[in-house]
Amino acid sequence: MSVVSASAVKELREMTGAGMMDCKKALAETGGDMNSAVDWLRKKGLAAAAKKAGRVAAEGLVAAAVASDNRHGALVEVNCETDFAAKNEKFMAFAHQAAQMALTTGGDVAALANAPHAEGKTQSQALTELVASIGENMNLRRVATASVTKGAGVVASYIHAAAAPNLGRIGVLVVLESDAAQEKLAAFGKQIAMHIAAAKPEALDRSSVDASSLERERAVLTEQARASGKPDNVIEKMVEGRIKKFYEDTVLLEQLFVITGEGSVQDAINAKAKELGSPIELSAFVRFNLGEGIEKQETDFAAEVQAALAG
Repeated sequence: MSVVSASAVKELREMTGAGMMDCKKALAETGGDMNSAVDWLRKKGLAAAAKKAGRVAAEGLVAAAVASDNRHGALVEVNCETDFAAKNEKFMAFAHQAAQMALTTGGDVAALANAPHAEGKTQSQALTELVASIGENMNLRRVATASVTKGAGVVASYIHAAAAPNLGRIGVLVVLESDAAQEKLAAFGKQIAMHIAAAKPEALDRSSVDASSLERERAVLTEQARASGKPDNVIEKMVEGRIKKFYEDTVLLEQLFVITGEGSVQDAINAKAKELGSPIELSAFVRFNLGEGIEKQETDFAAEVQAALAG
């Protein structure tokens, strides 16, 4: 068995809620691989979740922009070190302008960074000046765009925990393809975007689910079912039932629509299409959560104070 570090045990425990010794054993059994250790614990019935909660360190803003024709939208994430800097008016203005520019540059961070800002500067140069002015490290981290591509329709946006119009911590874009009235379609699109902000879907439909994630889930569920001692034909039905629940948790169109608390998102779309007298297709969505995927650097404040006093 491999040597397991205390920090790895701590991380796995925070990810799964399993006991310290169980986490240590899981890491030892899986050669220290974190994902495999999560699966090992789940197969033993010692962990409730497969996904890492993920503490994030990056502060900043997610900015949203929708074109005047409502057919194109963009999300941009700009990071800084503290929430205080994120509330700086100049920082907020930069994030807003970057999202507007992204409507024309598309979903390429490099293209956006090299795009014009003002006074002959690029977006990148303007951000560098902000770093010098505010005194914090800043980063134009990512950008995504979404557009109506099949005819008529709208791109709707929603910002959760908004610090200002179109600026906040979670941003969502939704593409609805339909001949229905734009105003009513946009209002419905915002409801779906609010659902996405809350429910965190991982895929639009079943065909969009990552094949490796599905296979991994099926393997874990199969091991769990086998632990029941049931015959193979029963195990197969148990796994299929749990896979259906997996889809209901992760696939947007199959999730319970949180706005009404009744029926799936697809059910809500069908009902709205009937109400507006025109078919509606939800063809794409984008969700940005500020700082997701960036690990937080933990600090011991008491230790820092003691070190400063000793120094």
